[in-house]
Amino acid sequence: MPLAVIPTPVGNLEDMTPRAVRMLKEADVIACEDTRTSLPLLRHFGISARLVSYHAHNEKGRTEHLFSLLAEGKNVALISDAGTPGISDPGWEIVRRCIDEEVDVTVLPGPTAFVPALVLSGLQPHPFLFHGFLPDKQGEREKVLLDLAPLQCTLVFYVSPHKAEKHLRHAADVLGNRSAALVREISKVYEEARRGTLAELADSVAEGVRGEIVLVVEGASPPEPDGDRWREAALAMLSEGLSSREVVKIVSKEYGLSKNDVKSFLFAEKAED
Repeated sequence: MPLAVIPTPVGNLEDMTPRAVRMLKEADVIACEDTRTSLPLLRHFGISARLVSYHAHNEKGRTEHLFSLLAEGKNVALISDAGTPGISDPGWEIVRRCIDEEVDVTVLPGPTAFVPALVLSGLQPHPFLFHGFLPDKQGEREKVLLDLAPLQCTLVFYVSPHKAEKHLRHAADVLGNRSAALVREISKVYEEARRGTLAELADSVAEGVRGEIVLVVEGASPPEPDGDRWREAALAMLSEGLSSREVVKIVSKEYGLSKNDVKSFLFAEKAED
């Protein structure tokens, strides 16, 4: 029997599709992140299949259990607390296991937070790159942002409410103060989209913010025809006594460059000297 990957509403219960309800009713077992979160949803739609937990801390071991049920011919459905399993939620392990063993997988279209947030942002919706959550550790987060900085596509992130201000300010520092949108509580009563620069959005959450948050950031600007201007400016700043670190920070912001590109240029210049 195929594994059924079934999206669940990120807010409004009316976003649950009739097909999703039917397939969950037909399931022998439903794997979910947290039974306490899923039970009210399933009861609302009259679904009474057996539940098993499937979350980040037991994903590897539980994958084998679910696969054995599929091998026995059981109907197994996978849901997450909200949205589509496998998108910043558990799910990839069991999908990969089924593909490797040539077991069919059915993935239903349905709710996910980042697609409506991308459209609501008002920024260029294509091309875009969905990254998910940024790392908690500053050094790891900076490395990710530096890798993303030169990309000219729109960038999409999930953000935890209690980390929103810190991550927004760090993004402004590394990416430059780009246009962005902070979209929260998709498909819920208090849905809103805040638009502005990264720094303005950081200010807007300084007193705290609640709910599920999607951050959408414009991509890097195309390189200027005169690509040597920033290099000349960087060398001039060095000659005036500024440190390499200060030059990287100033030039990356002023010219919309990634810090990594400026660092590489300065390193190459020092090597030549």
